[in-house]
Amino acid sequence: MIQLLAVVLMLALGTWTLGISNAGLEDFAQLEEFAANRYGPETADRVRQWRELLETLADEDEQTQITRVNEFFNRQLRYQDDQITWGQEDFWATPLEAMDKGAADCEGFSIAKYVSLRKLGIPDERLRLFYVRARIGGPGSNLSQAHMVLGYFETPRDEPRVLDNLITRIERAGERDDLTPIFSFNSEGLWPEGASQSQADPTARLSRWRRVLEELAEYGLDLENPINPTP
Repeated sequence: MIQLLAVVLMLALGTWTLGISNAGLEDFAQLEEFAANRYGPETADRVRQWRELLETLADEDEQTQITRVNEFFNRQLRYQDDQITWGQEDFWATPLEAMDKGAADCEGFSIAKYVSLRKLGIPDERLRLFYVRARIGGPGSNLSQAHMVLGYFETPRDEPRVLDNLITRIERAGERDDLTPIFSFNSEGLWPEGASQSQADPTARLSRWRRVLEELAEYGLDLENPINPTP
């Protein structure tokens, strides 16, 4: 009986190890350990759920991937102002920092979705974080506030689809007349609204973004090593 239990345990551990060692997911084993050591078991459990989501989505089409990633973070995190969460204005949180708090503002939501879709293999040229002015108070309102969303391009030349923490459904940018783009960026470039080519190094111009990328590197989370679908 003891021998049988030992075999079952070995098989279970082998299955778990195979899942973690799937190409592109090796860094999540390190990330879960990092989360447990720095933040505790609750945060590590959220990271585990994140990994399991990405494993599940590795074989899915991109439309399913963007929909599920958008839904996951809109459910997983509650919206909370940076001043309350971090005691400062305009803090750009990494996914791990946001998961530890269980809360984020628009930048935190957008960054977590961006990182997830990069890990699923969507290339940088088809993802951009958009800094916008968002109209508040209804169609006739003149009030607006700074906001960030993630844009997903089916091809680099297509109109982006908008992943937003304020609106669950994903719509094309042309359908979001409540958003006025100011500039967009990713890991490779920074585009003022209307520019067809990158105008600057985003890490040189956006210190908060540089900090996020440096933190991801410290975690060992490699955006250039996406998850491979199951053969």
